[in-house]
Amino acid sequence: MLVHLRLTVPEQLSDPVRSLLLEHECTTNVTVSAGACLQPAGDLIECDVAREQTGSLLHHLDELGLDQSGGIVITTPTGAPFEAARRLEAAAPGHPDDAVIWEAVEAQAESGAVPTVSYLIFLVIAVALASIAVITDSAVLVVGAMVVGPEFSAIAAACAGIVLGRWGLVGRSLRLILLSFLFAIVVVTLLALLARWTGAIMASDVTRPRPNTGFIWHPDLWSFVVALLAGAAGALALAIEKTATMVGVFISVTTVPAAGNLALGIAVGEPSEITGSLTQLGANVGGMILAGTLLLAFMRVAWPWVTARSERLLGAQSAGTGAGAR
Repeated sequence: MLVHLRLTVPEQLSDPVRSLLLEHECTTNVTVSAGACLQPAGDLIECDVAREQTGSLLHHLDELGLDQSGGIVITTPTGAPFEAARRLEAAAPGHPDDAVIWEAVEAQAESGAVPTVSYLIFLVIAVALASIAVITDSAVLVVGAMVVGPEFSAIAAACAGIVLGRWGLVGRSLRLILLSFLFAIVVVTLLALLARWTGAIMASDVTRPRPNTGFIWHPDLWSFVVALLAGAAGALALAIEKTATMVGVFISVTTVPAAGNLALGIAVGEPSEITGSLTQLGANVGGMILAGTLLLAFMRVAWPWVTARSERLLGAQSAGTGAGAR
């Protein structure tokens, strides 16, 4: 798998950047459009690079100062069916699917820590769905609320911020988690109070035995273990850009359902529902941040070593499978 780099290069950096790309062992399709850039004035330089070596190449470009005075855009082609691409992939250590581009991780984290109207609306809808799940004792609605909830982007941003030493990012992420949940819980609590005033719901709808949804406010050891596993899975998916895996993370941890149960507990004035939901919510968020941070820290330190050496076994197996298929 190749990554395409589109570089806006000021005149004073054009020669060093050209030399770097031409001399790098894992680049191909180096093209230069001299004088094509107007702001900043300079050249447009593009190349393809093996995904496993993208991080190293970006580091060298940063050392030249291109990230400060020029522009770097990273895209991933849907395919690269030519021989040079296959040679680069074979020469680069590790497997492309295991490669981590930390610059991309940081960019995703920065995006996940930004409070937006759509983020708040999704969270309110998710918490409202969770509240209805409690009232109807519907496990299906609990899953639906988990999927709709957008909170893991902020949790992952906090993990990445800690590992990358971006403490401002950590602060923005934690603030978003706290304030967004507070906003959603207040909104749903007000809606629940209105529903209770109109007779649509009663206190017994929340306090009665709920075999299908009672678990969302009864935290135990396994709740925390699930949060740890989900946090690790989510951090890994973020790092290697496996977005499909995120759905599994969303439906594993009862953060949003606990928030929905908390809103109802406040509305009906049931202390045990409130304390149980708060404990569940805190344990889930804390567990995910802890596990996600530890996994990203491990990847930051040891991932290249692990993936390069695992190729001796996994790469050989893949090569054998491919040869047999042909």
